[in-house]
Order: sequence, then structure tokens, then C-alpha cells
Amino acid sequence: MIKDIKGLHHITSMASDARENNAFFTDALGLRRVKKTVNFDDPNVYHLYYGDEAGTPGSVMTYFPFPDVMRGRPGVGEVSETQFAVPKGSLSFWQDRLSAKGAGNLHTDTAFGAERLLFKGPDGEGFALVEAETDGRKAWNGAGIDESVGIRGFTGAKFRLHDAAATSELLGFMGY
Repeated sequence: MIKDIKGLHHITSMASDARENNAFFTDALGLRRVKKTVNFDDPNVYHLYYGDEAGTPGSVMTYFPFPDVMRGRPGVGEVSETQFAVPKGSLSFWQDRLSAKGAGNLHTDTAFGAERLLFKGPDGEGFALVEAETDGRKAWNGAGIDESVGIRGFTGAKFRLHDAAATSELLGFMGY
């Protein structure tokens, strides 16, 4: 039985343009580019990591930018929404900022009693900023984003699954 995994470490996706991806995460969202490595399966492709100052597990979003990759279509077997925790009362700041930075499909909703701001990333991937009342993690305050409104790390992810059994078992091992 797996006992070393304590929660969500990182989420990985693909991007069509490394510069646009970097600008979105470091400028629009104010995260830090923690590191840039290569894809071990294809050393001609970067592996970009974004998160807090130290790249703390639970704050890291990673991307493989494949130039001109075809835009994906929603389907099973994927993360359909990556959710980041932000302080309570900060969604108006984020709505204004993301609107000014050109984020797509901005709208709000409530899920599990928490207010959320939903939007699309540059490659159409789904994101939500979720107001978290008690999240003691420190935000990275890059790109002029004050710690009082900054992203704290992941608060969850939404999956599209055909059969949830195997994923449910794995997530059980991870403490969910």
C-alpha cells in the first residue's frame, strides 16, 4: 500500500506556446517559474514548472509546450478544472486582473459553499480560483500581486472520468 503520498503534488498539461504559457502563469497569475527542464521522453521539449517561491508540493502546475499542438477537446481521462486557493474576498481583484490580461470565459459560481472565479487558460484549459477561508499557506507575491490576494496553491481538481473506480482507489491511497 502507498503511504508516502500526502496529497496533490502537481498537475501537468500541454501548451502550444512556451512564451504565452510563461506569461500567463508568471504575469497574469503571479506564480513563480520554479524551473525549466526538458521532457525526458522528448528532450526537444521543455518541461515548465510554476508555483510558489520554493515550488512547494501542492502549488506546482507543470506544462510541456509543444509548438503548434492542436487545441484539445474536452473528453474523459483528463483534469477538466484545476482549482487554486485564494483568500476570502479576493475574487473581485482576480476578476479585474484576469479580464485585463485577456483570460477567457470569466464567470463566478459557488461550489461546496465556496465562491469561485472560473476562467480559461491560453490553451483552453479550465481553472478556478476558490476562496478559502482558512488556508495558512503563504502566497508567492510575484508580478505585483500582494500576498493578501495571492494564490496559495491547489485546493482541488475536477476530473472527467468514464469509470471512477481506479481513480477513486488511487486517491484513497493519497488520503482523499
